[in-house]
Amino acid sequence: MFSSLRVRNYRLFATGQVVSNVGTWMQRIAQDWLVLVLTDNNPVALGIAAALQFLPTLMLSLWAGVLADRFDKRKMLIGVQAAIAMSALLLGLLDVTGLVQVWHVYLFCFVLGVFTAVEVPTRQSFVVEIVGRDQVTNAVALNSTSFNLARIVGPAIAGVMITLVGTGWLFLGNAVLTVAVIVGLVMMDPAKLLSGPRLQRAKGQLREGLRYVWGRPDLMTVMVLVFFVSTFGMTFFVSLAVVAANVFQRDAAGYGLLSTTLAIGTLCGALLAARRSGQRPRTRRLLLAAFTFGVLEVVAGLMPSYLTFALALVPVGFAVMTFMTTANTTVQLAVSPEMRGRVMGLYMLVFLGGNPVGAPLTGWLASSLGGRSPLLVGGTVAALAAVVCGVVLARRGGVRLPARVRGLRVLRPG
Repeated sequence: MFSSLRVRNYRLFATGQVVSNVGTWMQRIAQDWLVLVLTDNNPVALGIAAALQFLPTLMLSLWAGVLADRFDKRKMLIGVQAAIAMSALLLGLLDVTGLVQVWHVYLFCFVLGVFTAVEVPTRQSFVVEIVGRDQVTNAVALNSTSFNLARIVGPAIAGVMITLVGTGWLFLGNAVLTVAVIVGLVMMDPAKLLSGPRLQRAKGQLREGLRYVWGRPDLMTVMVLVFFVSTFGMTFFVSLAVVAANVFQRDAAGYGLLSTTLAIGTLCGALLAARRSGQRPRTRRLLLAAFTFGVLEVVAGLMPSYLTFALALVPVGFAVMTFMTTANTTVQLAVSPEMRGRVMGLYMLVFLGGNPVGAPLTGWLASSLGGRSPLLVGGTVAALAAVVCGVVLARRGGVRLPARVRGLRVLRPG
């Protein structure tokens, strides 16, 4: 389960990620709650903030993948993490001094989104250089484990700290904790990194990466499915805050608890993925995880009480993490080294780039149809996307589905 930790460079990387991710989740909860406080619990404003944070992914993630193939990924990550820490510091100072306004939050959401658009595909493609192809599945699962362990601790701390001292100190805390990632990256031994050949600057490299994915039906299926599930189903950064405040009339601590219960499920899913990391990811598992997630999200949206809703988020988190780790490792193992940065840039584009559409849509649905509607609509879209992708692949011979799925006959080629 923890075989990647035998690699010293990965231990340094993972340790920094655990510490920094706690701060990231503290800031995320604080940011969402600050927007609600400044706008009198307006879900549309919360959707705008989320959209601004993810909008740069649409513009920059593909180019970030090109840069990741061209330059030293470790040095790139050091610079980007320093910029992220500075952004958190400035927003925290505005908040604790009482000067913060909602447009300040919008601005820093966009700035953070710019740095994140560069950081995520670089970090994702850097993992295989740390541990090698044989350990990449395990490393991806352990990254998800640390991320979701922080997702349990961070929101729980944030909910209490917001009540005690307000949101500003959480932004300042994240600025300090981000330094842990920088320290880990600096302490790595560059000679032991398994870096591939650097991409030399030339015209058409971005188009080359897009053509590479377009010519691979297996990668295209993953990209399409990830887009629909993440854009319409994985809207928890908006929907949980709205459900906590507007459906169950809970405070910041109640919102933090919902994020924590969701993270318990995702942590269990990540640990299971790490345990079976010796198995190659299978398309059927990817499709089943997406379908199950969609159904469970709809069920959670129908829960009548705060307690039952919180408990229903545990299996939702398990299903969504199984889907995410399977999709990530499928892409990582399927591409050639010289294409990895560009393909991961495209992967992060479809994974996060739909949020500028999904986040405002989530806010609009919650405002117009009630706080439960984003979960009901998003879960339905995710389940339908899995069914459609499964049928298309079955007809092309790319995957073999059971002869009957819940009573419906699936026709196989021939």
